[in-house]
Amino acid sequence: MHSLERIGRYRLERRLGAGGFGVVWLARDDVLDAPVAVKVLTENWVDRLDIRERFLSEARLLRKADSSRVVQVYDIGELPDGRPYFVMEYADGGTLADRIEAGPLPVAEALRLTALAALGAAALHSAGIVHRDIKPSNVLLRTTPGGADRVLLADLGLAKSLAQASGLTIAAGSAGYTPPEQARPGSGIDARADVYSLGALGHHLVTGSVPGPPGKVERPDRLRTDVGPEVGRALLRAMEPDRERRWPSAAVFAAELERLAGEAAGGGAPASGRSRRTTLLALTGVAVACAVGVTAVLLSNEPAAGSLPVADGTGRITLEVPAAWGGQLRDSGWNPRSLGLGGGTEPGLVVANRLASWPDLHADVDGAFVGLSEHGDVTGEVRAITHPGCHYAGSRSYSGTRWQGLIRTWDGCPGKEGRLTEAALTAAGGGGHPEVYVQIRQESGDEDTADGVIGSLRLKA
Repeated sequence: MHSLERIGRYRLERRLGAGGFGVVWLARDDVLDAPVAVKVLTENWVDRLDIRERFLSEARLLRKADSSRVVQVYDIGELPDGRPYFVMEYADGGTLADRIEAGPLPVAEALRLTALAALGAAALHSAGIVHRDIKPSNVLLRTTPGGADRVLLADLGLAKSLAQASGLTIAAGSAGYTPPEQARPGSGIDARADVYSLGALGHHLVTGSVPGPPGKVERPDRLRTDVGPEVGRALLRAMEPDRERRWPSAAVFAAELERLAGEAAGGGAPASGRSRRTTLLALTGVAVACAVGVTAVLLSNEPAAGSLPVADGTGRITLEVPAAWGGQLRDSGWNPRSLGLGGGTEPGLVVANRLASWPDLHADVDGAFVGLSEHGDVTGEVRAITHPGCHYAGSRSYSGTRWQGLIRTWDGCPGKEGRLTEAALTAAGGGGHPEVYVQIRQESGDEDTADGVIGSLRLKA
């Protein structure tokens, strides 16, 4: 691959990301002295005329939308090797995927951001365009002089004109955000496909988990106690498998979300500006938030004596926890990116007596999170974690029959009693990967059960 330092008058500064067909760079427009984003077709697709046309189509559709709620295209051109590129507005606030790394957002904030994304979709629809891939990573944030965020829809790589979409024969989209008609080849789609994806976006921001498949989406109020029934009904209506039963348009859905956001804000101002160290304070919430297809399963209504065995959805991870912790289980995985490692869904679970309160480390919750990582240095990331306001009780080495590693303990966290234990583990006797991250929260009882829970942990090959 040839090294790029400049494209025309645009001086490349750093790579922002890459998709299936293009790489996006942060660049400097030396003429206007302003930051821009430059998307360039990757070298391996330069000879594919169909991919080249799809790449250029994205730029044309963005330009056609011509809305302040959609990323703007400023320029388009071609490199000497024949690769096309286009220059876009730079969103310095990152994406909604970045925003929810710390777990579910305050309800009012989640609804407001979803409403703004819906208005962006409405602008596309007014221009005769259906997005087909609305999800957190495709919703960008740009700060304004007043400090507020502008919400911008981006990445129209799957977008089509509504006329084309009505006769689509190829399935496309992202798991958890795709309506059933979009996943079925030949069914044709319209603007209500984006309404479904917007409902999934709102569900993710509110609950911290990617929704399940169409028709099997968990009610938001079952995953989070401070979500009102009206909010749940609004989001689930957007995600109706039958598009005739959804909100009739993105604009109508946005208006309902704005109303609900106003009511939710009456109970307290939405939080903002969380730092990375505060993010790490809610790390287990992050791990759950990045789970894919998470469900909440009642394990027991009455705490029983002894231990309770639990397992993740793949069956690779099993462990035993005190029976009193066995209120609910989320078993569908995590994204190690939440710990600072490489992204991608890996086996993981969280079990707790009050699962809806698990993302809040100020809540009294007894439970355990376990996440597997096939790549990266879990121990290094665990060593770097700090919990502001909590008392660091020290670290120690752990060596058991199955596991060895590092254990760190915290207590005296604001607003709660009990202890917080974090562990980075590898198989006893070495062997490297996979590594395991464990977090245990124990708010009641004098006996520290962390070693017992860790000792019960088993990992199948």
